[in-house]
Amino acid sequence: MEILNSNSLQKSLGETCIICDEKKELGIYLYTSFICVECEKEMTSTQTSDPKYKYYLEKLRRVKNSPLYS
Repeated sequence: MEILNSNSLQKSLGETCIICDEKKELGIYLYTSFICVECEKEMTSTQTSDPKYKYYLEKLRRVKNSPLYS
């Protein structure tokens, strides 16, 4: 199994995607929330007039900013 070295792309033993709620191995992290590659591609290709767009917005509201400690 290859591990990708990138700041935004991670490969792990599996994380639960905040969009589809399925355990996937490949995806990105938005703050501390995981989004699988399939959902990322689907979201970025969805037009704002598509009913799915509102669904994705609702799911993305679950993403919380990590607090900055100084």
